Amino acid sequence: MAAPIHRRRGRLALLVLSLAAAAFTSPAAASDSSSHNITAVLDGRPEYTLYNSYLSETKVCDEINSEHTVTVLVLTNGAMSSLVANLSLADVKNALRLLTLLDYFDEKKLHSLDAGSELTTSLYQKTGQAAGNMGHVNITDLRGGKVGFAPAAPGAKFQSTYTKRVDEEPSTLSVLEVSDPITFPGLFGSPSASSVNLTDLLEKAGCKQFARLIVSSGVIKTYQAAMDKALTLLAPNDDAFKAKDLPDLSKLSSADLVTLLQYHAMPEYAPKASLKAAKGDIQTLASTGAGKYDLSVVSSGDDVSLDTGKDKARVASTVLDDTPTVILTVDKVLLPPKLFGGAPSPAPAPGPAADVPASAPAPETSAPSPSPKAAGKKKKKPKSPSHSPPAPPSDSPDMAPADAPVGDDAADKADSKKNGAAAVAMSFAATAACVALAVASSL
Repeated sequence: MAAPIHRRRGRLALLVLSLAAAAFTSPAAASDSSSHNITAVLDGRPEYTLYNSYLSETKVCDEINSEHTVTVLVLTNGAMSSLVANLSLADVKNALRLLTLLDYFDEKKLHSLDAGSELTTSLYQKTGQAAGNMGHVNITDLRGGKVGFAPAAPGAKFQSTYTKRVDEEPSTLSVLEVSDPITFPGLFGSPSASSVNLTDLLEKAGCKQFARLIVSSGVIKTYQAAMDKALTLLAPNDDAFKAKDLPDLSKLSSADLVTLLQYHAMPEYAPKASLKAAKGDIQTLASTGAGKYDLSVVSSGDDVSLDTGKDKARVASTVLDDTPTVILTVDKVLLPPKLFGGAPSPAPAPGPAADVPASAPAPETSAPSPSPKAAGKKKKKPKSPSHSPPAPPSDSPDMAPADAPVGDDAADKADSKKNGAAAVAMSFAATAACVALAVASSL
């Protein structure tokens, strides 16, 4: 009888260990394990060097990496050279998006399509820039074992065919080589950032107040000078300037207004998908060597917000995406703590909070006619705690909420999140252990 009991205890021990291990696998780690990195997949494959470099330069790699299920149709250096010969970066970006399918297709699936053909969505269709359904791709199993890819236009030729499998992560990422790019009339010819009227573009996007400010302050010239190099413009919409809690911007000095507007632009090309993948602080045109006037990113699902350290503004829409310039709208004016006070605090400001103990009348009115003499006697008799009043008001502010915001708010928030995650994991592990022990005790 002893041997079976030992075996059961051994199995229970293994059960406890496995449950504990599962408990300490955080949701973040689980989601990271399912992510992919398309540029890393193509690294070390010299035949796709040019394709891979354009994925990085146009930031399409970030859009691909943000998709859970995706098929990437890659071109060899020769085919890629022919494609980019006379195209702007914006046009190259559209071509790469059309070669990215938002479904999983491996070699087996390509040869087993329902009715031998399928219309699938591309990354280009998802951007909303495609006219009608022209961002869809027609995949057809052709005669002779070939599989062709064509634009969704009726009667379009299958100019691109499947060549070979490159790599895959089952059910999530498939990388296939194709012979040629997929193109159609209207795919190319996007207006370049240098040729657009910035104020007109902002006004049409519902950012009239912001457009007026950058013109009156002269900051528009700073933006225009950066557009040919690298610029991400974060334009608050008109509703953002109507917010009740928005400080009176008319009270800013000319220099501070310029700084505020420069804070709404970054000296890099960072479309929404790239912002979502950003880590750490991001510099703005107003940033200094001391790290002042930086931003950080907070993302949840497809939502991307910018954290100033005082408030958060959500990225609402893309007005222009023309490498190396992108213009995004945000739903709040970005307020740098350097100009508008310190980091946010859910509690009242230290001043009013510190006044609360001194201004609270309840203890004093309830006491029978306090007098300076009585107060003096109480100071001479500290041994009678039952007759002592609450801590003197003069001591209270030193220990009141003014002492609370010690340290860096961002660090505190990060620690809080880590501690919360750790607490959940510990709780789950403890529960698992208790269940296993209860089962063991019943044997």
